[in-house]
Amino acid sequence: MKKLLLSACSVTFLLFGFSGVTSAAGTYQVKSGDTLWSIAKKNKVSVNQIKSWNQLKSDRINPKQVLKLSGTTAKKAAVTKSSAKKAAYKTITVKATAYTASCKGCSGITSTGINLKKNPNAKVISVDPKVIPLGSKVYVEGYGEAIAGDKGSAVRGNKIDVFISNKSKAIQWGVKTVKVKVYR
Repeated sequence: MKKLLLSACSVTFLLFGFSGVTSAAGTYQVKSGDTLWSIAKKNKVSVNQIKSWNQLKSDRINPKQVLKLSGTTAKKAAVTKSSAKKAAYKTITVKATAYTASCKGCSGITSTGINLKKNPNAKVISVDPKVIPLGSKVYVEGYGEAIAGDKGSAVRGNKIDVFISNKSKAIQWGVKTVKVKVYR
């Protein structure tokens, strides 16, 4: 009887103990509150990659939805990593201003679903998606690593807005000309 009970407990743990983490190699089951950005960050991939691998037309995802977290075989991934060293990013020069989520009428939710009010330490930039694709990982000179997670009506061409949660620090940022590395 003890062996039967132990076996039943083991099977139950194996079936339900890992739910919501990774249901199979290279997949993720969406939990309530997840965004493509948070899933991408946890799994060290870009939002655009997740959208591509899952043929998503928008940033909308639903709880219990299963997403693919890779689109290549192990052999292709190894080739991609070796060639990534050669052309891992492009560098562009942009005019950078700063914004906050605490303005009157601001929801604090970016166009890719990142809640800046709940994540005040998030490193997010607003971009022109024609210049820097939404979901791209970037490195902004003087700001650090970030995600291109928002777009703004005044952000056109080689211009970005960096998110800074503190209004006075955002004002101190001012207007700068900086280099941005856009990782592929």
